[in-house]
Amino acid sequence: MSTAPQKVQIGERVFSVYIDEEKLANRVKELGAQIHRDYQEKTPYFLMILNGSFIFGADLVRAYKGACEMGFIKLSSYEGTSSTGNVKRGHFPDALAGKDVIIVEDIIDSGLTMNQFIKDLKQQNPNSIAVVSLFVKPDAIQHDVQIDYRGFDIPNAFIVGYGLDLDEIGRNYRQIYQLI
Repeated sequence: MSTAPQKVQIGERVFSVYIDEEKLANRVKELGAQIHRDYQEKTPYFLMILNGSFIFGADLVRAYKGACEMGFIKLSSYEGTSSTGNVKRGHFPDALAGKDVIIVEDIIDSGLTMNQFIKDLKQQNPNSIAVVSLFVKPDAIQHDVQIDYRGFDIPNAFIVGYGLDLDEIGRNYRQIYQLI
């Protein structure tokens, strides 16, 4: 049984437990096994989107039982609890041409960031591109994005924990908390 608090407060906002640590861990293991089945004959390149996916990405590559490569890129479009509509991107890792790239994202809501990022990534000439997102908000998606591996479909509510934050606070929580 988890000793994590049932509610947390960040600034004036209060959050309650939405997905517990055990359920998260089990789903990440399932995703790692599914990706391993699909990439048995390949050496995928896990491209983790910072900052939000760093915990999920670390657990996912440990759950993946084959050879793989990994890299990181910084993308951002959020301030507070909403998107700015403007995607900022860091530099691509070297030598993505010819690789089977799996983009590791913490959450996809409007799809704006991922849609724009995939267009940019295609210019690096990878062999293939797949997307794994721990959380997807189907009711919020406004841009065309193919999500190959989904952890959880969730309602259009704000969540923190397991890498997700509110103004950089809350990433360290082991559970997912939803804004009350």
